[in-house]
Amino acid sequence: MKIASLVALAGITVGVPAAALAQEATSWTGPYIGAQLGYGFQPKDSNEAINFDTNLDGTFGDTVRTAGGANAFSPGFCGGSSRHPMASQGCRGDRDGVDWKVHGGYDMQFGNIVVGLVGEYGRSTIRDSVTAFSTTPASYTMTRALRDNAAIRARAGLALGNTLLYGTGGGAWGKVRNSFTTTNATNAFTGTGNEDAWGYRVGGGIEQRITPNFSIGAQYLFTSLKADEYSVRSARGTSAATNPFVLVNANGTDFQRSGTKFNSHVVAVTTSFRF
Repeated sequence: MKIASLVALAGITVGVPAAALAQEATSWTGPYIGAQLGYGFQPKDSNEAINFDTNLDGTFGDTVRTAGGANAFSPGFCGGSSRHPMASQGCRGDRDGVDWKVHGGYDMQFGNIVVGLVGEYGRSTIRDSVTAFSTTPASYTMTRALRDNAAIRARAGLALGNTLLYGTGGGAWGKVRNSFTTTNATNAFTGTGNEDAWGYRVGGGIEQRITPNFSIGAQYLFTSLKADEYSVRSARGTSAATNPFVLVNANGTDFQRSGTKFNSHVVAVTTSFRF
């Protein structure tokens, strides 16, 4: 419903009165500043899992086994945060939410073709989790949240009088905040912290001049950030020497998400003031 409402709002926003459409077309050449307000959501990642490095050699993909040789994580994984230590209780979905940005750029018009460069900075409220379930039973949830983010994008489009249709793409950065929660109270867990994630942002949109200096529009952006540096070490803590996490290496076992990309979609309403 939130996405549908935003798309409907964007459609209303770019619906310009006939009098405005009839005004003389103004050149798109020049600098501009503006803002974006939208809704960010994530693609489904139900196949994501947590990978393990039991011998601490830096290579993930090991199986954590009990003293009897059984797979300690046979209950499996889910693409979300746990509701309960038992896998049968399922997981909560990832959190989507409001996304806002400020931007500034410069366009140049050649005939009906418009090319330019735009930089943007903003905040997001999306959060992405994955959970592993052990046979004890216990749950282990790794969560990453995107907050501050920025991009520098090229854009190129077709000017139809006071209407601009465009595609865009460029490099992106985001501050990813990582966290770890578990119902296991006997082992000791240490995470490596937050990370700067780099990637790309692509999309397209429509922009409509309302006055020679003011425009509104609707925009879609897809962002993919490489976020693969965070890991969690499970040490012995108060558990027995036969604990599965210390059977192969007494120093413990490392956890890492199988999904190395933090992907998101944003649909937004835009406003720009041109000088």
